[in-house]
Amino acid sequence: MPYRIRENFPVWGEHDEETLRQLVTCARAGSAPAAALMADGHKGYSQPIGGVVAYERYISPSGVGFDIACGNKAVRTNLTWGEIRRDLPRIMDAIFNTVSFGIGRRNPQPVDHPLFDDPTWRDVKHLQKLKTLAYEQLGTVGGGNHYVDLLVEVDRDRWALEPGPDRADQPAGVKVEEIPDSAPVWVAVHFGSRGFGYKVASGFLNLAAGKPFDGTFREPGMDMPPTLIPVSSELGQAYIAAMNLAGRYAYAGRDYVVDQVLGILGARATFAVHNHHNFAWLEEHGGRKLWVIRKGATPLWPGQLGFVGGSMGDMAVVIRGVESPESAAALYSTIHGSGRVMSRTQAAGKWKRIGGRRVRVGGVVDMDQVRRQLKARGIELRGGGADEAPVVYRPLREVLRYHAPTFEVLHVLRPVGVAMAPPEEYDPYQD
Repeated sequence: MPYRIRENFPVWGEHDEETLRQLVTCARAGSAPAAALMADGHKGYSQPIGGVVAYERYISPSGVGFDIACGNKAVRTNLTWGEIRRDLPRIMDAIFNTVSFGIGRRNPQPVDHPLFDDPTWRDVKHLQKLKTLAYEQLGTVGGGNHYVDLLVEVDRDRWALEPGPDRADQPAGVKVEEIPDSAPVWVAVHFGSRGFGYKVASGFLNLAAGKPFDGTFREPGMDMPPTLIPVSSELGQAYIAAMNLAGRYAYAGRDYVVDQVLGILGARATFAVHNHHNFAWLEEHGGRKLWVIRKGATPLWPGQLGFVGGSMGDMAVVIRGVESPESAAALYSTIHGSGRVMSRTQAAGKWKRIGGRRVRVGGVVDMDQVRRQLKARGIELRGGGADEAPVVYRPLREVLRYHAPTFEVLHVLRPVGVAMAPPEEYDPYQD
């Protein structure tokens, strides 16, 4: 499917006017030479999710967002479906009870990682005071749309981008009874830099507004104008250093959780793909060095691997970038997921305090029904709320189809186990 042009910028997929307006506003604010919107896009904080904006002289903490370097790691294990099939409920219980899910959670066994010796903690003012929080939260997953999944690899031809009479068109792809015992088992995780990344983002947004780094931070509205800091300034260089450290931190956390799950399975990884979004990259496009801000969009250069997950009931894929005119127009970027089409509040309801507990009330999604449907499809769900139900996301195949000229599908993965934070978790760390 070809992209269309909105005020000189390429747009993939169908989007509401507010999302499109956000992209144009961000691009115009810094006289961006290039910008693009991926097919999984939707309205975000300042810059749309799925939005790619390339600045020549600016870095944008609001564009990168609060969950710096949120990303995915997926590994193929040496196990097969037949080796875990009967034990799947116990395995998912063990994952849910071992991995730390939820906002503000501390790792009961803090990780002593080499990144805590990085001189950036000392060299960038204000980061030292965040070190304890970062240390305690490394290896925790958080809430929202963050997850730990078990998946099995299925035949790519059963789930081609173009549906047909001999292909599996169900949201969960191949039926569970059709999965061969020889199918490889995969582990996939999705989360970012946790409270450390949030504090870095809010602190630098405060500094850019002339406030103290650790001053009171008021949650910005979705329509906040982009915060742009000159790259050549002392503040810009400090933010870039802090962002890069948060990126290393996010990667270390995903490595740790994947290793935890491999330990539970008694397995080892035979193949891995690890990528991230919510970040700024210094790249060359059209002969110019540009700071490319990808918020909910992932780099995909020719030959580069990427993992893209769908909703808790949908397929996931491992893809490899290819060279094409569409790839160049997208600034060598792709989707990071299937894209939300229903707000958390609409799906799960508003937060209210009842009996001393925060609960959601008034949502349109019947989560009990969702759990029954997933169970019937052979998907073991642990945690997860109505705001993450399959119906609130686009079908992954539909989103991928828009970007088909930019990649080749290497592996198609069907979920059999999904673990997320409990539904009562409140998530202040926006993506």
